[in-house]
Amino acid sequence: MADEKDILIKKILDLKKQKDAIILAHNYQIDDIQDIADFLGDSLELAKKSMNLKENTIVFCGVRFMAETAKILSPHKKVLLPVLDAGCPLADMISPDELIKLKNKHPDAMVVSYVNTSAQIKALSDVCCTSANAVEVVKNVPSKRIIFTPDKNLGWWVKKNVPEKELIIWPGYCLVHERFTKKEAEDAKRLHPDAEVIVHPECQAQILEMADFVASTSGMLKRAKESDAKNFIIGTEAGMIYRLKKENPDKTFYSLGSAKMCVNMKKITLKNLLRSLENDRYCIELEPEIIAGAKKSLEEMIKYV
Repeated sequence: MADEKDILIKKILDLKKQKDAIILAHNYQIDDIQDIADFLGDSLELAKKSMNLKENTIVFCGVRFMAETAKILSPHKKVLLPVLDAGCPLADMISPDELIKLKNKHPDAMVVSYVNTSAQIKALSDVCCTSANAVEVVKNVPSKRIIFTPDKNLGWWVKKNVPEKELIIWPGYCLVHERFTKKEAEDAKRLHPDAEVIVHPECQAQILEMADFVASTSGMLKRAKESDAKNFIIGTEAGMIYRLKKENPDKTFYSLGSAKMCVNMKKITLKNLLRSLENDRYCIELEPEIIAGAKKSLEEMIKYV
């Protein structure tokens, strides 16, 4: 007899077919959502995937700014976010008014905004970036002065790698990555001396300096597959370790310190994914002028891959 999970999965797959829908999910989603997704990726991969889809409906299993990005890049598609309050505190750390003031203060600077921002911030930016391409974006934009929002740690990493540019960095941060400590990194390296240390650039500068590799989640996957190492210490949200283990069963992955969870990334379940498909909830709607402005900055971002 089928259990509740099997029944939910069958209903989701049937409804997805009936409604001509595709399920996109971020690497930090819970295991069940990762397993049922049609496409799993990081912010840049998901943004690229959101374009030119044949399906009429995108069900986005991530946080709100990601679903907004999909709507901006495919404005004629129906984009659903299964949990309305799956937000991103980092994205909320800068407001449009604050960015406008910063632009007025530095009129000669171009604005590079991390994709972890609201649609309104994207519309005020010259170009967006992700953790995968932030260095390349800043290196190539035609301005020596850059306003970089909103993540100070990613900004530090970019500045370290593009010293020829002057960065004005907004002091925001990811609540999850900020919690990794230097002591945790030291303890992890002592416990697993033969392990490669791979961390996300949203971690604090002192953690980035201790890492063997600094990478987005897609970069982590690539490095884990290509490396001769058998053990890895991973400094990012805990959901990523599930995918790393699944795709590299012959290798071992340890969290850098205690596993860090993003509460908002864990809100989507099979049950509310099914309700989203059943009731077309929650539908992402954005003003046309916001879509137009934000689309330009996102399309600029996608050039740098």
